[in-house]
Amino acid sequence: MPAIEFVRGDIRDAALMMELVKKQDIVFNCAAQTSHTFAMSDPLFDADVNCIGNLRVLEALRACDPDRRTVVVYPSSSTAVGPVDDRPIDETHLERPLDIYSANKCAAEKYYQIYHHVHDIKTVVLRFANVFGPHGKGSPAFGFVNYFIQQAFKGADITVYGGGEQKRNVMFVGDAVEILYRSAFDSRLIGTLHFAVHDEHLSVQKIAHSIVTAFGRGRVVHIDWPEDRHRIEIGDQFIVARGLRELTGWHPQFSFERGLVETKRIMDAE
Repeated sequence: MPAIEFVRGDIRDAALMMELVKKQDIVFNCAAQTSHTFAMSDPLFDADVNCIGNLRVLEALRACDPDRRTVVVYPSSSTAVGPVDDRPIDETHLERPLDIYSANKCAAEKYYQIYHHVHDIKTVVLRFANVFGPHGKGSPAFGFVNYFIQQAFKGADITVYGGGEQKRNVMFVGDAVEILYRSAFDSRLIGTLHFAVHDEHLSVQKIAHSIVTAFGRGRVVHIDWPEDRHRIEIGDQFIVARGLRELTGWHPQFSFERGLVETKRIMDAE
């Protein structure tokens, strides 16, 4: 088995990025600041990581990969789209991000496309939505699905803002990893941007109740929207991965219910 070398570092470290990307066949650039709320409270830090950090990686590839051999895959966010004008949402939808994190992820997507177009870097951009599974962060600042799962695992209340009727795509982490890996080996995806989402569209309250049922503990509690959260709420997100599926034939293997069962199995075993 190939060895795994772990290097603790910072995506903003230009010298380190130059060293790490040398002679690599594939770079999966998953480094990011991932909290919407943290980005709003410290927008300069978010821009430093999610914008400057990505430019550091791209500049390192431009300098260290003269033969343009390396493929770099960038996982972005569906929230780059912002509020919904049309249904279903695909890659042609207008981009109007409502918060700093989403705006910076949207900007980073464009960096990857520009570096492909201008410098011939082999880039792939995939937009994910509400990826869940074991080892997810248990803070609401880092995504509501994994927070709900952690609350249910502890037998605590799951707080839903308002009625929770807004729809979301959700996808098990195993499916996200599978398409990330596949995308690096598919030349048809070079230079493109695609949504990589499940075709299930569930309301927030349905997601919460399904988690309670799967874990057999916890309780769903509805409260009024906090003002700061309501201002950046994007409403229903009925996203489709039609372009990616037509091009590659990819389909997620885990339903939400099956993903919850697998998540609970792993968490119970640890």
